[in-house]
Amino acid sequence: MNKKYVVELKDEERERLQQLLHAKETSRGIRNRCLILMLVDESQGAIPKQMEIVQRVGVSDVTIHHTVKSYCTRGLEATLQYRKRSEPGHPSVITGELEARIIALACSEPPVGYARWTIRLLTRRVIELNIIESVGRETIRATLKKRNLSLT
Repeated sequence: MNKKYVVELKDEERERLQQLLHAKETSRGIRNRCLILMLVDESQGAIPKQMEIVQRVGVSDVTIHHTVKSYCTRGLEATLQYRKRSEPGHPSVITGELEARIIALACSEPPVGYARWTIRLLTRRVIELNIIESVGRETIRATLKKRNLSLT
């Protein structure tokens, strides 16, 4: 069988992995990557089958593939660090004040002709009252869920 990515750790790299495995501040994800790299190291002799590694480390076979690929293409240090985002995430459209107004509206009496508020009805009313210029149902739903607020 012809492997695309082969891991052969140097002594310094193996020592670095051992240090990270025994350090208290090492996160579980980095610890799993260390274990994977040590198990697939071909310089130590025969390596276990991928399904055996899956069971021993407790990760998916895709995680093993990505870890090995990362080591072979980017190196040890890049593999043992979480990637930084190139751009920060998008800030929430709904701020604290807007969230409070939406929750107050959801806790109020539903409009005439309705037994209770629905997400769609609440979304329409938020736009009608100019609380937010435009907003999707999912944003309203997530806002209510964040506060454990149920419309039932």
